[in-house]
Amino acid sequence: MRRREFIAVLGGAAVLPLTGYAQQPERMRRVGALMGFSEQDPFAQSLVSAFTQALGRFGWVEGNNLRTDYRFAAGDPALYKAYAEELVGLAPDAILASPAPAVAALRQRTHTIPIVFSFVPDPVGLGFVQSLARPGGNITGFASFDAPLMGKWLQLLKEVAPRVTRVAEIFDPDTAFSPLPKREIEAAAAALGITVTLAPVYDDAAIEEAIATQAREPGGGLIILPDSFNETHRDVIVDGAARHGLPLIGTPQFARAGGLMSYLYDPIALHAQAASYIDRILTGASPADLPVQRPTKFSLIINLKTAKALGLTVPPSVLDLADEIIE
Repeated sequence: MRRREFIAVLGGAAVLPLTGYAQQPERMRRVGALMGFSEQDPFAQSLVSAFTQALGRFGWVEGNNLRTDYRFAAGDPALYKAYAEELVGLAPDAILASPAPAVAALRQRTHTIPIVFSFVPDPVGLGFVQSLARPGGNITGFASFDAPLMGKWLQLLKEVAPRVTRVAEIFDPDTAFSPLPKREIEAAAAALGITVTLAPVYDDAAIEEAIATQAREPGGGLIILPDSFNETHRDVIVDGAARHGLPLIGTPQFARAGGLMSYLYDPIALHAQAASYIDRILTGASPADLPVQRPTKFSLIINLKTAKALGLTVPPSVLDLADEIIE
């Protein structure tokens, strides 16, 4: 090729691609989301809204450059498996998974699609990541709580309801997923002179029976472990505790729904944080290199109306620590 012809071709190539690039729309990215809660639950709707808004702050706009496919398992083990298979079949660029059973179901179906979790208590112990600092695989995210926090629950319950000598832990074995908080609660209970009973439940009838059993003798109380089944059956648990006069400590949603108290991170803010890792993955980061993060701020919520109904006087020392008081 002659020099003048080469320059002409090169000059043309320098113009045409720039014109074509300016006319191309931004590529749509696809994100899956497997949620353990009911789609109709206001709490689940708040999680979705917070996650969507957080993505928007990173420039990801639903229907513009992002499509999100949600699936809501409502604490049903069978739905976790079915929806995990559906989402993996869509071949998304990343998947948001919440809580631990969602991660487990997805992990069985893909080792390549990036997964970002929230509300997982012990990601190393559950085998989801190699370490918190270096997850090492296709999974990373935001851990929810650790063992000492569960011990704190029991301590607070005893401070507010000093007559409690027996505590039942309400949980679904298929969704609670980790023995870590149970062990910690049992150790703290021994130091406080409290007897702990495990109360595995699978449906509303079992919940009612577990609560009624706990109320047959004086000194009973309830700890509601954070898991998707309990959140889905929140109203049944809170109503049962109220009818049988049992003090209850659980997640913020339980305290706001009529339970006695909660000491936990802000679940909606934690869930929104997952958007930061989704953004980084969509822009090229590997989940193997994104360290698992743990909550650093916890809030104490006291339902003073419930305390009065139970005949309890909340000590001023506890009230002074409360971040939210419901009257």
